[in-house]
Amino acid sequence: MRLPWCLLLPLLLAGCDREPTRPWTPSDHDGNAEAPPTTRADPAEARAQVIEVSWGRQCASCHGAVGRGDGPSGPMVQAPDLTRPAWQDTVSDEQIAKVIREGRGRMPRFDLPPEVVAGLVQRIRQARGR
Repeated sequence: MRLPWCLLLPLLLAGCDREPTRPWTPSDHDGNAEAPPTTRADPAEARAQVIEVSWGRQCASCHGAVGRGDGPSGPMVQAPDLTRPAWQDTVSDEQIAKVIREGRGRMPRFDLPPEVVAGLVQRIRQARGR
């Protein structure tokens, strides 16, 4: 059954009499009466989070979650296993940082802040033997 347009028009116009909606504010979220207090994160924790996000976005697709070269694109680009002690013994921190900054072979260069590059190098070192 179809309603004629002449019957639908009054229904549509009735909805136009409502008050305009007000903009969303933080106090609307979860029924809180006031906005949540802002707190400053611990700088070391914030740095660690930035490094993990960078790893997840730039590195994990080839090197995997830990660094074994088992990311979704790892086999296709022949990403090395960064956790192997034999590999880690052959490269310096400076060499790892240079490859991150400048790229090499199929690995693209990444324009990351020096502290993030240093954190990624440290993360790779910590993955040794995992």
